[in-house]
Amino acid sequence: MGQQQLLLIVLGVIIVGIAIAVGISMFKSNAQSSNRDQVINDLNNLAAKAQQFYRKPTSMAGGGQSFAGFTLAPVDTANANGMYSIASVGNSAGTAPSLANYQASVSTGSAGSAPADSFLVISGWGTEQGNNTAYKVQAYIVITPNGATTSVVN
Repeated sequence: MGQQQLLLIVLGVIIVGIAIAVGISMFKSNAQSSNRDQVINDLNNLAAKAQQFYRKPTSMAGGGQSFAGFTLAPVDTANANGMYSIASVGNSAGTAPSLANYQASVSTGSAGSAPADSFLVISGWGTEQGNNTAYKVQAYIVITPNGATTSVVN
């Protein structure tokens, strides 16, 4: 083969290698984003269940205007999208906790000094690596009687 043909073959191999690397990167990014969206969707479904429990009277196995006693069914704690758990139940005096308050409440095992139960926090961990590649995709949702706020951690 001539020198020109060898140069074209090498150039072709380099271009194909770059294309494969970009494709793999795009696939991983899409998988991460898709998993994060699925975790958030599951958290929204769990929030609807929690608000239903909150509004249901205690005589009908509900919370009677309280999140205390709400538990996740075994089918709700894990699925193909990830794992979910109740992080805290507490009183925020009508305001949802910030991320810093949420992390503090999880690490201390309480929701601050207020013992009441006007909000519920549910955490979700996905199956794909998150943005920092050290941990899985993670999000949490703060559920109040009148709404829910989702935040992405990783």
